[in-house]
Amino acid sequence: MAFFKKRENIPEVDFQHLPHHVAIIMDGNGRWAKARGLPRKAGHAAGAETFRTIATYCRDIGLEYLTVYAFSTENWKRPADEVASIMDLLEKYLVEAIGKIERDRVKMKFFGDLSQLNERLRRLCLETEEISKRYEGCQVNICLNYGGRDEIVRAARAFAADCAAGRADPAALSEESFSDYLYSAGVPDPDLVIRPSGEQRLSNFLPWQSAYAEFYFTDVLWPDFDQRELCRALAVYQRRSRRYGGV
Repeated sequence: MAFFKKRENIPEVDFQHLPHHVAIIMDGNGRWAKARGLPRKAGHAAGAETFRTIATYCRDIGLEYLTVYAFSTENWKRPADEVASIMDLLEKYLVEAIGKIERDRVKMKFFGDLSQLNERLRRLCLETEEISKRYEGCQVNICLNYGGRDEIVRAARAFAADCAAGRADPAALSEESFSDYLYSAGVPDPDLVIRPSGEQRLSNFLPWQSAYAEFYFTDVLWPDFDQRELCRALAVYQRRSRRYGGV
């Protein structure tokens, strides 16, 4: 499958030269629900189905890594019933994923502080990661109770502790060695960061890892973001020239 072309003037995508890693800020669930006169939890439910669709499609086209922003450290400030509905949806998804992981062969990993989750959800996350170790192919990283600045602070503390214990040398610290202390250790930085919903900011999502990422913004709300929209983003990415500060 070298090229893929959709209708409605969507450019061709070269599937032989995909980015290695795509990251998505799944934004717009609440506005999607409000526009339809529905409760916010209905928007999150629709967004969860979109995530399932996009993750499966990324696996099918051969993408190596997909990272999504599911729940930030700041999202705890939302109404308790909304937070509970998000956690219930995630728990439901993980139960289903564990049942199908043998068939789907999608690796899953979690970035974030899982200690604040309830015991059942935390156990499901760890079980999913453990099962995933047996498989190769597309790895889906779910940022859960994640904040980019929090991640960097935690990494700095871990490095400082290693220095105090004599396991690390402050003078030898490099960008590469510091990256090993991040949640994303061993995962290549994202090539493309996508944000639906019309907002144009990172919102504390992978600030270290996205230093040289390409950005793609769209007004489409996350529940309406389908395979066609992903292909639009990939086509735009493939037209860009990545120089990393060079000429």
